Amino acid sequence: MRSEFIRPCSGGIAIITNEVPNPSDLSIIGNYFKSVEGINSNDIPSPRLLQSKSYLKITGLPYLRNDGNKITSDNVTDFMKHIDLFENVSLATKPRIIKASPKSDMAIIWFDIWDTQNGSKAKLLINHSFNLGRYIATVRATNMNPGVPQCHNCWKWGHTTFSCRAHGSRCQKCSGPHKLEHHRELAWCCKANPKSNPPQLETAQGMPCPHSFKCINCKGEHMADNSKCPFWRNRFNRDWHSKKAQEARKSKANSVRLAVGGKKL
Repeated sequence: MRSEFIRPCSGGIAIITNEVPNPSDLSIIGNYFKSVEGINSNDIPSPRLLQSKSYLKITGLPYLRNDGNKITSDNVTDFMKHIDLFENVSLATKPRIIKASPKSDMAIIWFDIWDTQNGSKAKLLINHSFNLGRYIATVRATNMNPGVPQCHNCWKWGHTTFSCRAHGSRCQKCSGPHKLEHHRELAWCCKANPKSNPPQLETAQGMPCPHSFKCINCKGEHMADNSKCPFWRNRFNRDWHSKKAQEARKSKANSVRLAVGGKKL
């Protein structure tokens, strides 16, 4: 085996060889990089063959735990460690949990795994069942589930930053026509206003903005990109986002009708 060339890649380097390396070859490669002067050997991960992702889901498990709280990604990761079916599985991302339907008490758990190019690990999981307490769960194949995108320009959900039609950037803190890094200098909330009642003092120079604003999406007490936002928590639930978008369109249409003297829907 010989190395044809080496190039940087995301999170490390890729070594292109003239044939598939065996475990002994991978060990030699790893030991070589650990011996390079000026490199901390503890920072060198074990070399591995090129991998791809397989996209799977688990059905048949409850959405709520016995204590009444929602099942979490950590709960899923923990029970996977104790089930033989997942013994040789490496998760590529944290599992995502949604309800099977809005009024259901069952969950769908989406999870991605590192796999071989031909998906051999996924084949050992697909359509296999396992017991978790009194429940029988099944692993199913699925397509990639990237979730609902949030635009980093206007901070609305449902479209990418590239396809945003807004004329300028908006601040995820106050929804003003500026980027977050310019909020302190441009936002009205930190400027003095002696005509207001009571008069508003200017925020001291060098101090961050102390004011709170409503989220542009859910109107909660947080910024538009906060993980506490229900829009963010449901980012993998397209039905939920579709329902919210429909409600927003209906509310906007009613506002227009009321403004021109029409009847509310």
